Formats: sequence, structure tokens, C-alpha cells
Amino acid sequence: MQDLFIGISKYLFVIIMSFFVLFSFIIMRDRNRKTHPKALSLQTVMIFLFHLIAYIVIFMNIHDNTIILFYGAQIVMFIVFRKIYDVLYEDNYSRGLINNMCMLLCISFIMLTRLYYNMAIKQFAIVSVSVILSFFVTFIVKRFRRLPDLTYLYCFTGIAFLLGVLILGQTTKGANLSISVAGFAFQPSEFVKILYVFFLAAFLSKNINFRHILISAIFAGVHVIILVLSKDLGSALIFFIVYVVMVYVATGKVRYMFAGMAGGVIAALVSYKIFPHVRVRVTAYRNPWAVIDGAGYQVSQSLFAIGTGGFLGLGLYKGAPKSIPLVEQDFMFSAIVEEFGGFFGICLIFLCISCFLYFIKSALRQKKMFYKLVGLGMSISYAVQTILTIGGALKFIPSTGVTLPLVSYGGSSVLCTMIVFAILQGLYVIYSEDEEKLRMEAEQTEVAHNLAVTAGIDVQEVITKEMTATNVEYSEEKNIDLIAANYTRDKNKRR
Repeated sequence: MQDLFIGISKYLFVIIMSFFVLFSFIIMRDRNRKTHPKALSLQTVMIFLFHLIAYIVIFMNIHDNTIILFYGAQIVMFIVFRKIYDVLYEDNYSRGLINNMCMLLCISFIMLTRLYYNMAIKQFAIVSVSVILSFFVTFIVKRFRRLPDLTYLYCFTGIAFLLGVLILGQTTKGANLSISVAGFAFQPSEFVKILYVFFLAAFLSKNINFRHILISAIFAGVHVIILVLSKDLGSALIFFIVYVVMVYVATGKVRYMFAGMAGGVIAALVSYKIFPHVRVRVTAYRNPWAVIDGAGYQVSQSLFAIGTGGFLGLGLYKGAPKSIPLVEQDFMFSAIVEEFGGFFGICLIFLCISCFLYFIKSALRQKKMFYKLVGLGMSISYAVQTILTIGGALKFIPSTGVTLPLVSYGGSSVLCTMIVFAILQGLYVIYSEDEEKLRMEAEQTEVAHNLAVTAGIDVQEVITKEMTATNVEYSEEKNIDLIAANYTRDKNKRR
């Protein structure tokens, strides 16, 4: 009976995931939001159904009653998280992005519980704290409009954190990645990614002449050089790509993009010559089978897991994902594909693409360049990190040791990714409220024009008289319409 349920469950997982991703794209495409309520409700049902089936399978395999309590705690967290956003922001936040985030967290909890139960509990505790923190982050982004004025605070705080890692950091996998404080280890580079994007957005939104771009390149270079000296080359690559793309978008000049690409190629060649562990990873990437007993073991095991899983997977608890070293951090994607299947892995990739498109959509809708660049920077950082993780697992690129956002185990990573999602929610709220304000102004304008026409008033003549009397040029249409509306109101009062 147990084997039958597990066998059926793997098909249910694929079906649920594929429809969930399909609805994500349907919601994004529907501009009129006619299908939003039903699609969002169906997505919510799919999340809880997926979660329930997975934890039934987990309980069948380990027979630990604490699993039931752990499952219940997760359900409460998901419900409270969604309800608080409903209360605080009503219809002005992105429910689709919330659903995507909950599904990614759901997959993370399931896989970590299957791999290492104690890690799953730690991850849940960090996510719970992150949920509380995310409400404050969204509120700050929405209300605190002096964020663009803190340019150098972002910059020097980030550099100070990175210098702290360089000097005091603990060495992990040949790189200085973390600092331990009171028994808790965290990776400052994850937090600095956010400060770095805010710094570049604030700096580039003020001026984009050559001198200003050169200064920004110097500060960005300091961040990257410190990361290189710490041998955290995965983060250094993310910082570099984020800078190049943000400068290109801010200036619109292709030559900056090409200059950045050329600089990146040179930096990659220099890193290969200087750092032995880079050469080891490149060797493992080129032919992992030749060094399967050493440097290529991790990549080889990842490929074995993906190949063994096939198209539909072996089923939860039917694979051997623990044979991959550091599977819970670097190769979570391989573990997922082994037990959930290659098709599920493809759906997971499209789910990450959906999150990226939500990010880009929120960024492009912003009127102020600062918020536009913040959204863009966060989007690129998320996309590059996802590509590096999945690409390393599939042997498309050398492994860089970065985590899959919201899915892999890692306190600093999941906390900072939750903050990024909260920042993007803040941008979405800003756009939604601005859109609502414009809609109300448009309705007021239409009413004013209708009153003017009904009263037999020549609106253009009124506008001309008002502009002449006040000696002010009104270039914005809404201001002109308000003049007409005020005149109509006064005219009716006199009658």
C-alpha cells in the first residue's frame, strides 16, 4: 500500500507542479485581471495539496510523530503570512509572487525534511523570522521615500561587511564566506548584495555622465576585488554582472555593456591562473569522469542523480540524493530531479523564470529611476544566482558554490532572498497605489469635463484664461483638467 501511494504521488507532484507554473504565466499575461481570483485560488489549493501529499509520504517512511507537528507549523506559517499581507495591503500586493515564493519554500521544506530533518527545522525557524522581517521591509520601501539619499551609507556599509569577512571570516571550501557571532554563522555577502544594488540604484539615478559612471565603477570594483581576495568568486561574479546590466539600463549605451563583457573575460582568465580551486572546478567541469575520485566526484554524482531520476523521477525516498556531497546547499536541484523527475525540474526552472518576470514587471512599471534600478538589480541578482546553481548541477557551467534561492539550505541565503521578495513587493505596492491614484484622477477629470459640457462651458477657453491670469504654464494634462474642474465648480455655485 505504501509503495502504491508513493508511486501515485510522483505523478501527482508532476501534475500539480505543471499546472501551478502554467497558472503563474496566465496570471502575469492577464492585464485585465479577469482570471486572477480563480487562478490564484487554484494555485493556493495546489500548494497545500502538494505539501500535504509530500508530508504523508515522508511520514510513511520515517514514522516520526513530530513530523505531524512540523507539518502543522508550516501550514500555520503559510496561512498567517498570506493573511497579514491581505490585511496590510488588500489588493495592492502581488499575490502571484507570494504564491511562487510559498511553492519554492514548500519544495525546500519537503526536500530538507527528506534529507536532514534537523536542517529542515532550522530552515523553518529562519523562514519564520524572515516572514516577520519581510512585513517591515515592504512597509519601509513603500513609506520611506528618502532611500535614494542614503547612497554612500549603502556603499561603505557593504564594503565594511566584506572587509570583515576578508579579515575575520571562516574558510569554507577554500573561500572566506562566513563570520561567526555568538555561535551563529552568517554570510555577509548575501546581505551586501542588497546594499550593493541600493547603492548603484541611488548613485546611477542621480547622474549618468562619464565621470559619474567611472566613480561608480571604482566603488563597484572595490566590492568585487574584496570578494575575489576572499575567494568568494561566485558572489564576485554576481556583483559584476549586476553592475554591468544596471549601468547599461541606466545609460542605454551599448559600449558599457561590451566593455563590461571584455573586462569579465579578462577577469575570468586571471582568476583561472591565480586561484588553484578555480582550476580544480574547471577541470571537474570539463571532464568530471576523468577525476571522479577527486575533484569530479561531486559533479559526477549530480549527473548520476539527474540521469537516474529520468523524466518522472524515482519517487520521494526512492533515490539516493545524500550520495552527493553538500547536496542540501550546492546541488539541491539534482536531488529534486532524482526523486521528482526531469519534467518536474523543468517546471521548477520555469517557476524561477516566473519569479524573475514578476521582478522585472515590478521594476519596469516604476516611474522613478531609483526604484526601477532597484527592481532591475534585484532581478538580475536572482536570475544569475539561479542560473549559476542549476547550470553547475547540469554541468553547463563550472560549479560556483552558490545556493538555489529559497530552495537550498542556508540561513543567510534564505533570509536575504525573503528580503529581496519583500522589496519587490514594496515596489509592486508603490506601483499599485500610483495606478489607483491615476485612475481616481482620470475619473475626476472625466466628471469635470462632463459637467463643463453640460453647463455649456468652453473648456479650452477657461484653461487659456486661467493660464493668463495666473501667469503659469501647465504642461501636465491633469493640471489643466483640474483648472477646468475648479472653474466649473465655481460657475455652478454662482448659478
